[in-house]
Amino acid sequence: MTSTLPTRTDQIRNRAALIEVIGGYMASQALALAAELRLADHIHAGVTASADLAAATGTHAPSLHRLLRTLVAIGLFAEPTPDTFALTEVGEQLRVDSPDSLWAFTRFFTNPTLFSSWQQVKHTIDTGECAFDHVHGKNIYVHLAENPELSALFNVAMGQESRVSAGLVAHGYDFSAVRRVVDVGGGDGTLLAAILGTHPHLTGVCFDSAAGVAEAAGVLGAAGVSDRCEVVAGDFFASVPGGGDLYIIKSVFQDWDDDGARRLLRTVRASMPEGATLLIVGSVLPDAADTANPVMFYTDINMLVTAGGRERTEGQFRGLLGETGFVVESVGHGAAGPLSLITARPAL
Repeated sequence: MTSTLPTRTDQIRNRAALIEVIGGYMASQALALAAELRLADHIHAGVTASADLAAATGTHAPSLHRLLRTLVAIGLFAEPTPDTFALTEVGEQLRVDSPDSLWAFTRFFTNPTLFSSWQQVKHTIDTGECAFDHVHGKNIYVHLAENPELSALFNVAMGQESRVSAGLVAHGYDFSAVRRVVDVGGGDGTLLAAILGTHPHLTGVCFDSAAGVAEAAGVLGAAGVSDRCEVVAGDFFASVPGGGDLYIIKSVFQDWDDDGARRLLRTVRASMPEGATLLIVGSVLPDAADTANPVMFYTDINMLVTAGGRERTEGQFRGLLGETGFVVESVGHGAAGPLSLITARPAL
């Protein structure tokens, strides 16, 4: 009979794997400080020794040296020779001006406002209630509207998160029969800018709350498409702009529970012409959890804790769409990088 007991090597590896997870908050806080100090920008500019980086950032050199080595250990920086630091491909994304920057995304999701909600995660698991609301006494989107600086950081963060998938949607979806695109919950316009920039025959509407579209004019202007795009502020639970051939909802349903998702879908359905198409861009969870894409599960639990929302399986999306007057035409798993594309039309 073959023994199934773990070897000593297995035990050591398994212990290390668990300890790394236990130390996850240490890694995220080290990352938060690296972004706050803009260490990646300094290193990219040629400041590579810990003493010089400490002088540039006004920090304690021996302590910064230890932080830098921790950042090496988690894969953000490299130390090719003792006390000489360089950026890895992952760390390059911490540069503010990198074309692939996730600096604002890092700053927002390691912000103490969100971290304090996670410190009360047990309240959510015990009650099903949103920890953010419990801690702050208000919904996260109300909080953002009341804090313009944090709201602006959130908008940039969402634009950075959308950049890769926006390009994939712009090049991967067939827009040949489309003339007018309405991006519902369009935020800073990153997705619509990519679509209009790729397809000159299109016009568009970037629609979101006043706080959500605060940076949209600048993004669309920089992309050279503002003459073909309107920026409209409003409440998508009340109404959305009419007259579109294609209505896009990207990474919005995750923000809301099923009641909120139904309300949004019914509002969009009421405004859509009968021949229009709905395109949902977002994560689609597998029916059984696995380790292939942990980020979507992080997002799922984070939305529960910070916003009361959730990610969904294909079956759950189909159920919501069917209940609100839509027929699903196709589900393209992974058609936009880590995100999927769901196309639906109004039911006759």
